[in-house]
Amino acid sequence: MHLDKQFVLDELKKQGRNEHVQKAIQELPAKIDHEQHAALLEKFGLDPGKLVASAVERGIGVPAGSQASPPPSSR
Repeated sequence: MHLDKQFVLDELKKQGRNEHVQKAIQELPAKIDHEQHAALLEKFGLDPGKLVASAVERGIGVPAGSQASPPPSSR
């Protein structure tokens, strides 16, 4: 699943990992694939699986391998 960088930063703050926030800002890409960037997420003390579960609960995130599609056009 692709997650927004801001979501990951918010999770770090929520978990009290403020010491990792600045490094995460510098090192994480704008869109984070929880599988591809698992080692990087774990470096900041985040569990990629739990991040995905949290994103699903909130109804955010884009499944890996898919692109956000534009809204259907009305003709």
